Amino acid sequence: MNAPQKRRASFAEVSGAEALARARELVPALRERAARAEVARNMLPETEADLHRTGLFRILQPKRYGGMELDYIWLIDVPAELARGCASTAWTVGNYAIHHHMLAQYDERAQEEVWGSNPDAKIASGIAYPQGRARKVDGGYVISGHWNFSSGVVGADWNMLAVLVRDGERVVDHRMCLVPPADYEIVDDWQVLGMRATGSQSVRAKDVFVPEHRALCMYACRGGAGFPGAKVNPNPMFRIPVSTLGSHCLAPAALGNAQAALELTCDAVKARSTNYTAARMRDFQTVQLRVGAAGARIEAARLLFRQDCIEAQRMAAADHVPTVEEKLRIKRNVAYGAQLCTEAVDLLHAMAGANGIYDTYPIQRVFRDAHSLMAHIGFAFDAHGSAWGLVALGGEFASPTL
Repeated sequence: MNAPQKRRASFAEVSGAEALARARELVPALRERAARAEVARNMLPETEADLHRTGLFRILQPKRYGGMELDYIWLIDVPAELARGCASTAWTVGNYAIHHHMLAQYDERAQEEVWGSNPDAKIASGIAYPQGRARKVDGGYVISGHWNFSSGVVGADWNMLAVLVRDGERVVDHRMCLVPPADYEIVDDWQVLGMRATGSQSVRAKDVFVPEHRALCMYACRGGAGFPGAKVNPNPMFRIPVSTLGSHCLAPAALGNAQAALELTCDAVKARSTNYTAARMRDFQTVQLRVGAAGARIEAARLLFRQDCIEAQRMAAADHVPTVEEKLRIKRNVAYGAQLCTEAVDLLHAMAGANGIYDTYPIQRVFRDAHSLMAHIGFAFDAHGSAWGLVALGGEFASPTL
């Protein structure tokens, strides 16, 4: 297949530092729009336009299609900056970014189908394999299922749907099937506590044919260069196993959301006296300690998220496929880091007192978003902490996609 031709809006020369600066410039607008985005239950058109204009959807897209193809560390830093303005925006940007990373692992024909005519294509997903089923047929697979939590699906150009392929009752394969919107139905069921502007509605499909080149075998994506797209996307960043570090696209939403809580709290405390004694809140040691404890948790989480991304890219560059214990350690860390972020928000939200129950008080939304995003399976510390603990203690842990 011929190399892609030069297309509009190339961001191939944008550095990580420049991408971060572009994200930072959007924070005030995102904060101003956050309440309206909640009502819309989706990303606002003006926010989507800003993200296309700045290229921030495309931080992990291959340069050959005009993407930035940045190192994996920027999957933490750039969305975390956006989350200071709106956690839902950061969550959606992280999702679209990791799906660019995943599409780079597909057969080149699938990449060309998506990016060839539209390098700005937005790709949603349904990641729960048991929610989808498939049977092998000539030339591909026939899939059906009902997948919930498909973030950013409204207006998405494609969707990656996870399926179990069975031979009788036996599971023989795990595939991520790339399908256009005409092949699935969106179920408007996103009425939720928080993260409302992610538009994470459900999708369902019935007896949809997916050609082989658009059905990525996830056993080829557990680390190393065995995936179909490796020959055209040789950057070691694309060898980072998505089953291990996929949740790192979502962790920045927790991180930046907690950072926003800290910033908003500090601003409020600097300006506020108590109603009863006229004493300045900043002079109370309990207030100082809560701010200090929250700040330490946020920085600890940031270090965990960033260090594991740096280490994963180092392993990929050295052609080292992480061991099961190394993979589980990373999954343990991201879950623990997200928990630290939620603890930080809780400490700060409690300081808001009665103000913290008002819809008009920004930290109220930050609090709801923190607890809503923590429901993601990637942040379930009981699951990921115990899995690593089992292996560290000499036990065996089996997962076909890990």
